[in-house]
Amino acid sequence: MPSFRKDRVSELLLQAISEIVVLKIKDPRVQGVTITEVRMSGDLKSASVYFSSLTDGKGEDHKKGLENAAGFIRRQLRSELDLKYIPELSFFYDTSFDNFSRIDRLLKQLEPKSEDEC
Repeated sequence: MPSFRKDRVSELLLQAISEIVVLKIKDPRVQGVTITEVRMSGDLKSASVYFSSLTDGKGEDHKKGLENAAGFIRRQLRSELDLKYIPELSFFYDTSFDNFSRIDRLLKQLEPKSEDEC
């Protein structure tokens, strides 16, 4: 299957799931979650949904909340999108923002001191 189809479905799901999470899910474990990426399987029957959060250390709580709401999210997707199959959703915490923050902090430690500070 051409990859542009997977990319289009991924982007469509990213927008729809983001909207559902922000506007329709009332579970406090899901509050503050941002959907960062959706990766589709080759047959478009399963999707890996990556999320991040500004609250540190609550990735597992957020994941449990999203997994608990997976059925609700799929029902909402079924009513909102015109897809032959609504994919099974798997949720994963996106560590790229944490990694970026850690690398940025390390780089700031390596910055040379100005002559005024010496």
